[in-house]
Amino acid sequence: MDASTSQTSSVQYHNIAEQPIAATIVNSTFQRQVRHCFGNATPGEFPLSANPSIVLHVLTGCNLDPQDLATLEATCSFFRQPANFAPDNELSLAELAALDMCRKRAIFKPMTQEQCHDLKQKCGGSWKLVLRFLLAGEACSRREKSHAVAGPGHSIAVSSKGGVYSFGSNSSGQLGNGTTEEEWRPHPIRSLQGIRVIQAAVGAGRTMLISDTGKVYAFGKESFGEAEYGVQGSKVVTTPQLVESLKDIFVVQAAIGNFFTAVLSREGRVYTFSWGNETKLGHQTEQADLEPRPLLGALENIPVVQIAAGYCYLLALACQPSGMSVYSVGCGLGGKLGHGTRTDEKVPRLIEQFQTLNIQPAVVAAGAWHAAVVGKDGRVCTWGWGRYGCLGHGNEDCESAPKVVEALSNVKAVYVATGDYTTFVVSDDGSVYSFGCGESSSLGHNTAAAEAQGNRHSNVLFPEVVTSLKQLNERVVQISLTNSIYWNAHTFALTESGKLYAFGAGDKGQLGVELSANQTERAIPEWVDIDLS
Repeated sequence: MDASTSQTSSVQYHNIAEQPIAATIVNSTFQRQVRHCFGNATPGEFPLSANPSIVLHVLTGCNLDPQDLATLEATCSFFRQPANFAPDNELSLAELAALDMCRKRAIFKPMTQEQCHDLKQKCGGSWKLVLRFLLAGEACSRREKSHAVAGPGHSIAVSSKGGVYSFGSNSSGQLGNGTTEEEWRPHPIRSLQGIRVIQAAVGAGRTMLISDTGKVYAFGKESFGEAEYGVQGSKVVTTPQLVESLKDIFVVQAAIGNFFTAVLSREGRVYTFSWGNETKLGHQTEQADLEPRPLLGALENIPVVQIAAGYCYLLALACQPSGMSVYSVGCGLGGKLGHGTRTDEKVPRLIEQFQTLNIQPAVVAAGAWHAAVVGKDGRVCTWGWGRYGCLGHGNEDCESAPKVVEALSNVKAVYVATGDYTTFVVSDDGSVYSFGCGESSSLGHNTAAAEAQGNRHSNVLFPEVVTSLKQLNERVVQISLTNSIYWNAHTFALTESGKLYAFGAGDKGQLGVELSANQTERAIPEWVDIDLS
């Protein structure tokens, strides 16, 4: 509308002579003192030291890394001074911000004040260290995020909302659907309605699920320590059942190895079932023992953020005030314990090589006969039995101590997964690299050109980009592959958008896609019809 025709008088604009902004402020009718963030409490000033609640709100809202909070404390005395806030008037702003961010974590919320204090002391006496412990656990095991698990013959997928889908082999009731019938179509486990699952673990003929309240549900073979291959358990469970022996332990992760099962508590304590004679896990139990036993030795007073189980051995990623470290225990064949020898360890022992390499471990993976770690700086280390090139060093030699994969020197890795002589690495840009045994098309390199050359099952000695995944134009965030020496392997790739792709062996329906009558595997990644976002 034209101003001249409006009933409302037009706004009058006046030219203001150019002058410094400071002069404009001083000459203004509403004259006031200039406000400083950090002043000497002069009347009219607005020092943040007099309004720490605003600073605390900003620190908490920005979700700063614990290291950033520590840097603030080290460089500015304001963040080191007591903030005079509940629940502890002596806490600094940096410590209060860390505590507030801890309170946002699902596993921290239900903890009592005494439990919180105990965890703080175990982590090193600082809420920043507690926050680092909680964040590290979420990052390396995708706790509370969507993920898929490619088990021996059957598969489990968990959505971001905690729903669970199962498919594949079901001879022991490991799909949890109340039957023992094989099923290639992914179906939700309806008996879990109302229960939010945050983590899944899969073994041969058995499945374990962890809820957001720390409860553990198991189905399939009843034994926690039965061998992967051989005599079936005397009893099978076809629907998820609460593990009564764990009801007093708030569990956040489970790992199923051959002859044993391990769980990790909210406080970072490791417990194991079975496989506990004196030469193995430091305690004496029988194969059918259903009682969890705390892992003895060095990790009794060091909080653990992730566990990984392989063939008769266990890795633990520990969180100490000085940084992250890896411990191993169990069978040392092939050098897979990482201590420079091939001897067994009956109690957890620190892998010292990471200090020599100046690597802060961030993610651990335990394959059947080899292991891998991703460092905070993105470097990848592998060790153990190097058969088929699964260590990525260009040969099939064994390495009894962690060795950097030099072929990935220009890649910043964020995730690693290992199986039976196979390894996958995910980079920070979502690219995927794989190497090792090419059987069952589980490496993802089986393009039409490779098949035409007759090498669709060839082994890969150096890391190669999985071009079939790159062509999807989706950012991959997680890889899972079968960790078994008795089952044909298959692989899952989960994308940032929640789409799941599968390739490799599918003879039992474990891919979640339908195969033709004479087909037993899928060479190219195919979308699995479930939404995990």
